[in-house]
Amino acid sequence: MAHNITLHPGRVTLAELRRIHAGPVQLALDASARALMQASEATVQRIVEEDQVVYGINTGFGKLASTKIAHDRLAELQRNLVLSHSVGTGDALPDEVVRLILATKAVSLARGHSGVRPALVDALLALANANVLPVIPAKGSVGASGDLAPLAHLACVLIGEGLAKVKGAVVSGAEAMRSVGLEPFVLGPKEGLALLNGTQVSTSLALAGLFGAESVFAAGLVAGALSLEAIKGSVKPFDARIHEARGQPGQIAVAAAVRALLDGSAIDPSHPNCGRVQDPYSIRCVPQVMGACLDNLHHAARVLAIEANAASDNPLVFENGDVISGGNFHAEPVAFAADIIALAVAEIGAISERRLSLLLDPGLSGLPAFLIRDSGANSGFMIAQVTAAALAAENQCLANPSSVTSLPTSANQEDHVSMATYGARRLADMVRNAAVMVGIEAMAAAQGMEFDRSLKSSPLIEQQFAAIRERVAFLAQDRYLAPDIEAMRAWAQQSAWPAPLTACLPSHI
Repeated sequence: MAHNITLHPGRVTLAELRRIHAGPVQLALDASARALMQASEATVQRIVEEDQVVYGINTGFGKLASTKIAHDRLAELQRNLVLSHSVGTGDALPDEVVRLILATKAVSLARGHSGVRPALVDALLALANANVLPVIPAKGSVGASGDLAPLAHLACVLIGEGLAKVKGAVVSGAEAMRSVGLEPFVLGPKEGLALLNGTQVSTSLALAGLFGAESVFAAGLVAGALSLEAIKGSVKPFDARIHEARGQPGQIAVAAAVRALLDGSAIDPSHPNCGRVQDPYSIRCVPQVMGACLDNLHHAARVLAIEANAASDNPLVFENGDVISGGNFHAEPVAFAADIIALAVAEIGAISERRLSLLLDPGLSGLPAFLIRDSGANSGFMIAQVTAAALAAENQCLANPSSVTSLPTSANQEDHVSMATYGARRLADMVRNAAVMVGIEAMAAAQGMEFDRSLKSSPLIEQQFAAIRERVAFLAQDRYLAPDIEAMRAWAQQSAWPAPLTACLPSHI
């Protein structure tokens, strides 16, 4: 049964956006939004009737803003705008991202500052509800003047051009519109521009990155707790008093989450006098490192929640009839948020890879070399760690900030751009890389725990141990490991985690 969500423009929550991302839903618009849209549409019509010259309504665009367009060519102007900007390239964006784009574009237009007909918003929601998804090439936006090229490909479907997916098959825009009982639109004044301006593509990509980062963050805490138990590490560094003394909220939350994960373990009390003074940083400093990651995810989440609700096209129409040209389509806030998420994801993977390396080193872990009993004849997890190291290095490169790579466009009219769309798009690769690293660590930690099962860990950790064993068997001798790694990658990217973990994630609060 499809999940129903009523969108309240300006107040759509991260939890609702996460649900839209997770799978097809039925979306409805709060009834109060319709009057606001009708009022702004009436303002645009009045400008046209009075033959006022207003950018985006009856002028050219960008460098051609001073060119007035005759009344009888306004429909042609909007159609040509959509067609001329449909210059995307590369693979199509994933379905879950396109669902977010449809929803956030509808929310933005429904704020009542765009001057478009409510019927356009209804059409966007109709496409989303039928899971009829425009084919939007991933590349071609610099994240300023809106996500012009990708949003043009979305707009193409509304005018019966371009391509869309209907029940998995790629069809023409006209056929896609017919599949939801609609005729292609003849765009009115400003409607093409309102569809193309906006940050919905970069924001949706960044939201997808955020949701993925939350999953690998939770998986990273579970993997770290498994590793701590495998090496019989100390829980003293997770004492609440340490973290309260510093005061960083993410650090405090992570320490509490790890304590909850380990609550009831018989392993830690079994070695109070083992002589281990301090564990390596990758174990001991989990609250400090992962806590900083969590704080950054929360900051990025706040920015993206605001942007998902924003009126970000240009010009904007206001209640008193003013139409003001500005720059809300500049995606700098999204670019920074994406870069912040990238840093967090890189560090989640980096510290996980270091714990994996620790597990394989008998001098540090006290476990068999490379976590295999018959080492030498068997390599165990030796090369799985090489894979993790390769992905850690890749994520370090991908984490370089995208927001500082501005290049001018449109004959220097658009002389500073955000590059938010690439910055957000690269998060999918980074999240997958991190999930592989964390998954390998968790698999290795479960292997390490199994060398001594005389004592049980906590109920929550034992549940995760059992979940891992459902996916991968104990490594008694070398075998084809790629399927196991893929299974653990999927484990790390799941969204179902114990409550102590989800309670601190921004989209679950």
